[in-house]
Amino acid sequence: MADQRETTEGTGAPAEHAGLPQMNAGTFPSQIFWLVVTFGLLFLVLWRKTLPMIAGAIGQRRGRIEGDLGAAENFRKDAQGALAAYEAVLAQARARAHQLADENRKSVVGQIDRLKAVGDAEAQKAFGIAEKRIAAERGKALAGVRTAAAEAAAEIVERLIGVSVSAEDAAKAVPPIEAKGD
Repeated sequence: MADQRETTEGTGAPAEHAGLPQMNAGTFPSQIFWLVVTFGLLFLVLWRKTLPMIAGAIGQRRGRIEGDLGAAENFRKDAQGALAAYEAVLAQARARAHQLADENRKSVVGQIDRLKAVGDAEAQKAFGIAEKRIAAERGKALAGVRTAAAEAAAEIVERLIGVSVSAEDAAKAVPPIEAKGD
């Protein structure tokens, strides 16, 4: 049992080597050697293989990003040029539309003025014809009134005094009737 006391419980390691094996000062030189070898190999692998691949990938991404940014800038410039061209064409179209609207308005106003002049001329002509017809009817009416007045005067004289008057004498006795308002 004395053998078992000198070992740590359950590990089977001698008691003098109890604790963490990497903290054993007797193995430091070999641990440092393998640490340097391992990190040296890791450094060589990273330096020769991995870092150039990473640098290449970063360079490709940077190149692609710069290319995309350049293409985006070119597209932006193209879009601005297209927008300027669109606005110029739109301004020309608006100006042309205003010009056509003005021409149409002037044409319509001219047609309306011509039609109005024709209508006024026709109305004046119709008005002149109507005035002539009214004057003729007025003349007929005045002649009829004078004749009627002469007949009425002859009848009144006959009833009042019992003397029969000829139509010519009665017409002479009626004064000429003048139309008022002419």
